[in-house]
Amino acid sequence: MRNEALIGYLLHQRPYQEKRALYYLFSQQHGVIHGVGKKGAPLFMPLQLFASGKRDLKTFTQINIAPLSSIQDSVAQNSLALKDSNVNLAQTLHHENISGQHQYAALYLNEILWRLLPTEDPMPILWQHYQNSLQQLKQPLTADELRLCLRQFEAYLFNELGFALTLKHDSLDQAIELDTWYRFLPDVGLVPIIHNDDIAVTQNIFKGNEILSMAEQGLSTSNLNAWSRLHRQLIDHLLDYQPLQSRLLWQQQQRYQS
Repeated sequence: MRNEALIGYLLHQRPYQEKRALYYLFSQQHGVIHGVGKKGAPLFMPLQLFASGKRDLKTFTQINIAPLSSIQDSVAQNSLALKDSNVNLAQTLHHENISGQHQYAALYLNEILWRLLPTEDPMPILWQHYQNSLQQLKQPLTADELRLCLRQFEAYLFNELGFALTLKHDSLDQAIELDTWYRFLPDVGLVPIIHNDDIAVTQNIFKGNEILSMAEQGLSTSNLNAWSRLHRQLIDHLLDYQPLQSRLLWQQQQRYQS
């Protein structure tokens, strides 16, 4: 690409020479792009810049906050992100940044994206969901609303990566039974537990009625704990069980407050 105009969000950055940084940009046009640019680009804000280069590492120039007109149509599409999708509210949300504990949630979204997405693979639908999630995180949310926001985005990410969760049949393609216990193995599916002695209180054990409720109701606050357990197993599997720094930061902050 040669001096191509891009719109995107900064996912991650590392120092690169004295006045520049290595950026991982989630662009609307090309998915995740790696580039080098002047230090100081903000997180969680829509950026407009120019990218040049034929190799994997691009050069980013003229990095600025994107004008509202360039993203306004996509911001107003999601009713969950905006309770009132008029231009004034979109303008307010566009210029506000994410604050407080919601920053840890936004850092988590950024980290799973830059660690899991391939480079230069356009994902415009996932990009839109990411933008909508950031808009939600700029608003006051209850603890359950915050968790629901994250679980919904994870579901979009799994779908984009080709990991469809099957909740109506087990790993043997048998229908899920109400009173049977199942172990969730990310690379296999729901495996029925034959002997009750094998049942232990772990994150990857689910009862049949719980699974069928999830399949019927989808993601909701009523079954949020079960979805959180299931999603965590899949996220950890995709990351090859390497720790998430954003998760560690959140846990440290929780211990500090307690």
